[in-house]
Amino acid sequence: MRAIRGMSFLWLRFVSSIVGMLALAEDPSTSEGKRSLLLGKAPVVRLPGEGFRGALPKLTEDEARLAKSLRQSVEKLASDIGERNLREYEHLCDAANWLEKTLTDSSYEVERQTFRVDGHDCSNLIVERPGKTRPDEIVLIGAHYDSALGAPGANDNGSGTAALLELAKRFSKIEPNRTLRLVFFVNEEPPHFQSETMGSLVYARRCKERKEDLTAVLSLETIGYYSDEEGSQNYPAPLGAVFPKTGNFLGFVGNVDSGPLVDRVLSSFRKHAQFPSEATSLPGTIRGVGWSDQWSFWEFGYQGVMVTDTAPFRYPHYHRATDTPDKLDYDRMARVVAGLQKVIGDLANPADSDSEPPKKILKANPVNKFKSLKQSGRDEP
Repeated sequence: MRAIRGMSFLWLRFVSSIVGMLALAEDPSTSEGKRSLLLGKAPVVRLPGEGFRGALPKLTEDEARLAKSLRQSVEKLASDIGERNLREYEHLCDAANWLEKTLTDSSYEVERQTFRVDGHDCSNLIVERPGKTRPDEIVLIGAHYDSALGAPGANDNGSGTAALLELAKRFSKIEPNRTLRLVFFVNEEPPHFQSETMGSLVYARRCKERKEDLTAVLSLETIGYYSDEEGSQNYPAPLGAVFPKTGNFLGFVGNVDSGPLVDRVLSSFRKHAQFPSEATSLPGTIRGVGWSDQWSFWEFGYQGVMVTDTAPFRYPHYHRATDTPDKLDYDRMARVVAGLQKVIGDLANPADSDSEPPKKILKANPVNKFKSLKQSGRDEP
């Protein structure tokens, strides 16, 4: 999150007392003055510098075209198709079919990973651009295309789906060094969330079974709502003591093990995008941290980051019938997607001189760990 430079020791102690067993320490692996909040010896909140502030620049011609295309895709999903889930199964199929056709029109071969849920076929949609020099290293970008019960899902998650679709179009002719894989997940919303029928969990399990090397996983989750009003941003306790109160930023959220990836993604976004941004790596048990598809990849030992406008902590129409296309800010979405395009390009084409942190081998969680989370109630968004 926002860099804390020159903060008094007493204030730091106050923040530490709220969070619990926290301490402030210099991170020797990063640039001078960069600080992280620590839980024991594990980084909890990474604070890699100042993000963009001030008035946003005028949209470029490319961003203006992108904003128009994003609006059209969100309107297709949330207005023309509408609520899309197993209760509205025909609409769920319509969304999958439309996505598949659009991807095919962009010269992709679309793979469907289909599995049965309550007598219905449910499909994850997968496309990729093979890597030239590091094909076994995979950068995976995902978004879920289903919506919550009773909601047309413009922001959640028509915004993330539309963004992923636009990114797919923009990378369709690119030859990355690492393999770039784009996945549209089914069944992220309750009652499938953090259960065996969650599309991303089905897919992440297959990645682990195939021993695939996912070097980065980004989950695009609810990215279309922004406000310049003071007090428009909320947080799960105790994060409000540290983070900004105005909901005009894009958030990057990972668990503690994903801290290095959070850092790389945020640094790249701030390098390329003139848009406010905040980031954190937190224990996955904190409310909201695991509320998207990156959670599924954490379960199998992969580093993953949620890219989000923070959903219910900012968006008043979350999981409601009022989550309609008119609520979204497509100009800001276009700035976000243009910035993410650069971030993904950096992840998929690391310079030989780049020094990434040594890859940590994470132990996959037990297959049934998510059941304990459901029993605790922590999975309910």
